[in-house]
Amino acid sequence: MDREKLRTFLEEKARTLRWNIIRMIGEAGSGHPGGSLSAADIVATLYFHHMRHRPEDPKWPDRDRFVLSKGHACPLLYATLAECDYFPVDILWTLRRLGSILQGHPDMKKVLGVEISTGALAHGFAAATGMALAGKMDARDYHVYVLIGDGESQEGEVWETAMFASHYKLDNLVAILDYNGLQIDGPVSDVMEIQPIADKWSAFGWRVLEVNGHNVLDIVDTLIEADKTKGKPCIIIAHTLKGKGVSFMEGRVEWHGKAPSKEQMEKALKELEKRG
Repeated sequence: MDREKLRTFLEEKARTLRWNIIRMIGEAGSGHPGGSLSAADIVATLYFHHMRHRPEDPKWPDRDRFVLSKGHACPLLYATLAECDYFPVDILWTLRRLGSILQGHPDMKKVLGVEISTGALAHGFAAATGMALAGKMDARDYHVYVLIGDGESQEGEVWETAMFASHYKLDNLVAILDYNGLQIDGPVSDVMEIQPIADKWSAFGWRVLEVNGHNVLDIVDTLIEADKTKGKPCIIIAHTLKGKGVSFMEGRVEWHGKAPSKEQMEKALKELEKRG
């Protein structure tokens, strides 16, 4: 597939994920649209181009692993797994209902393709690092990709884990920071500034790359470059926009954890259809 066809393919996949995110949260009446939409291009690129995985064999030992450490953005993960055929798309519309396999945070015991249950911030990052260490100990050549939030980066466990991964030279671990600048209580810079974030990761012994988190071809190239890292883990700082793809949600902190009304859902879905 040439570059322009790849761009079109991945942008269309990301648009489909965004459409399904809005519909499932709108029908559920609760959920986290902002951080799900901001990371859609990153996760689409991972699952539909970069990672080795087999939906028909979810436990394939040599699969690459993806961990959604910011577990509240699970509508994005659910939409992706359904689009990959880990489970039927219709199940998406049961989000957060009693008895549904799709709860407000991902459950590895209920949903095929979920590598680890996450929700407590930084917990997923630590678990992903353990998976990377296990890969080294078992002489497997898979990579572990873990998505963390910028607000999540205020957690002490993030930095304990960063130190651990560097100590054990886990060059099969790639962290991706969804840096949209907003968290539930407001701008990250107001709540607890994380800058200079690149310098901090570098000081902890990580290779640091940066990318426009909405340019799918740049994401492709950056992931390839990250995989070439030797002797240390790598972090990709992805600059993104909260609520990306829906005009009235973009850059608005209130959409961190609020569902659209029926009228807002219809408006958002039409916007996403027009952009396709």
